[in-house]
Amino acid sequence: MLPKLNLVRRLGLGALAATALSSLSSAAPANIAIRSLEERASSADRLVFCHFMIGIVGDRGSSSDYDDDMQRAKAAGIDAFALNIGVDGYTDQQLGFAYDSANRNGMKVFISFDFNWWSPGNAAGVGQKIAQYANLPAQLYVDNRVFASSFAGDGLDVNALRSAAGSNVYFVPNFHPGQSSTSNIDGALNWMAWDNDGNNKAPKPGQNVTVADGDNAYKSWLGSKPYLAPISPEFFTHFGPEVSFSKNWVFPSGALIYNRWQQILQQGFPMVEIITWNDYGESHYVGPLKSKHYDDGNSKWTNDMPHDGFLDLSKPFIAAYKNKDTDVSKYIQNEELVYWYRRNLKGLNCDATDTTYNRPANNASGNYFEGRPDGWETMDDAVYVAAFLKSAGTVTVTSGGTTQSFQGNAGANIFQVPASLGQQKFSLTRNGQTVFSGVSLMDITDVCACGIYNFNTYVGTVPAGFDDPLQGDGLASLTIGLHVTTCQARPSLGTNPPVTSGFFASGFFYPRIVPSGVSSSFNFSFQLFYSSSQHTTTWSNLCCRNRR
Repeated sequence: MLPKLNLVRRLGLGALAATALSSLSSAAPANIAIRSLEERASSADRLVFCHFMIGIVGDRGSSSDYDDDMQRAKAAGIDAFALNIGVDGYTDQQLGFAYDSANRNGMKVFISFDFNWWSPGNAAGVGQKIAQYANLPAQLYVDNRVFASSFAGDGLDVNALRSAAGSNVYFVPNFHPGQSSTSNIDGALNWMAWDNDGNNKAPKPGQNVTVADGDNAYKSWLGSKPYLAPISPEFFTHFGPEVSFSKNWVFPSGALIYNRWQQILQQGFPMVEIITWNDYGESHYVGPLKSKHYDDGNSKWTNDMPHDGFLDLSKPFIAAYKNKDTDVSKYIQNEELVYWYRRNLKGLNCDATDTTYNRPANNASGNYFEGRPDGWETMDDAVYVAAFLKSAGTVTVTSGGTTQSFQGNAGANIFQVPASLGQQKFSLTRNGQTVFSGVSLMDITDVCACGIYNFNTYVGTVPAGFDDPLQGDGLASLTIGLHVTTCQARPSLGTNPPVTSGFFASGFFYPRIVPSGVSSSFNFSFQLFYSSSQHTTTWSNLCCRNRR
């Protein structure tokens, strides 16, 4: 067994600084203390993870390429990245970079073995890989034990894994009720974060396994052992015959991420895992598009489709969850509207130009369908708005030519309107005065962008956040397999006004409130949070323009 590490070794110097300043967390107001990771990790009590795909970031050349991801995740309140690994030649180099960056930025990480690539028969190899990174400062420890997880892996000899690791690993794999025993594991991850038919596809009449059903099945199976609950914003994938791993289906999402966070607060699961940070191919990313990564072909439906607002939405929920609170009201640091919708209505016909319609492909997995993705009928045509308010106000949503207003309460609110072609506009008003307003950069159209069926979600915020275009390698495969010639491998959205400039533009911290309709001379205060420190600044004589 590895010796019990001291506090500095287990948490790392960066994390110690962050722990000392936990009451200044960027995920909550300065007067609300958030329970420290040390306190929560001692007994697997309210831990927040996010799944990070190492397999698509082999183009990263140094640990600094991970810094922005680490900083953004930490600012949102995420405790650790679950580093999903296969058996690629660059895996160890990238793990080294990730562990180094995590330590430098006060984050934790752990390995999640992807058994699409690893074999359950190779328990010794799994254990040896855990041992290879167990002593690094950024390694997550739970109950003073090295933490590790997996995607799939039923049948793995956990005792052999621990023997090879040389320690009593705290192992929380994605094993499944009825397929594995719980006797040798410490807990289990449920991957199914979406309502489904029980066979990894969208619900069908008489076949609807809800996410809550999955929770209950796992909790019953695990008994008193910790349950690692999933949360995800959506799922859509549309790989055609241009790749060897063709797959084409969608799970219904709608207000899933908002409702799931509310459910998590009520249920109080011991651990949660956000699925995912950067799995662009399945559209459930909450991290930036501009994070450096290879394009496996997903750019066809992820280009111009940022999801950063989903991370904004999660921040107050994460803070409340860590503190065992069921109400996010006091954790809302800045007022914000987070909105999302699809760029096309589901009835749009793209058969003539789609990359999958009437185009056979390898379907050994059973996941490939031609034309519209399997499950498309379960999707709704709606615009969703999550409003995070410090006091009551009126939220107005215009989709195309239709406008609706809603009375929002202090705290978190969710609204939806029918989606219509045209511009999408949003505003918050109080007492007849506009607090802020914005027009989305993405219209809803009847044009099949790049010729394909795209059921991915566009996410925006008011006030607008940072621009987040795909870059470099992330666009490399966009045109491969397309059946139109009008689509170029470059971002085509407009740009938001810059969040700010100079010192404040580091990307993982910035002021978010931009008042409008004010005089040219006024004062206001805001809280600006850095990964290990807090700055409070009062600006005066500041003239602001309203954001689009």
